[in-house]
Amino acid sequence: QVHLLESGGGSAQVWGSLRLSCAADRSTFINALMGWFRQTPGKEREFVAAIGRTGRIDYADYVKGRFTISRDYAKNTVYLQMTSLKPEDTAVYYCAASASAWDTRVEQYNYWGQGTQVTISS
Repeated sequence: QVHLLESGGGSAQVWGSLRLSCAADRSTFINALMGWFRQTPGKEREFVAAIGRTGRIDYADYVKGRFTISRDYAKNTVYLQMTSLKPEDTAVYYCAASASAWDTRVEQYNYWGQGTQVTISS
């Protein structure tokens, strides 16, 4: 069983910053494509950022230049540094792991964390 445990969510002001963390089992982490997704009520879960085993990175256009994804193999953890936050960034953020070499589609991610709420207020 794969465990992904997110932390770091909470509330922030517009233009503020938050950092999300996702700790994984080592056996999962070292071989997985890791991604962050988010979801708001009534909407589909959407891609935010992904980082591959070789370090390839991609971001959704709506977070590009503001969010940074990284992974630490010593800690088996993937991070999402979020800056210049906007009210529309308010969502539940999910960490996910995929066995694919590279993909940003929700359905290609096999394992999911429980989600962490991010709320941005003006």
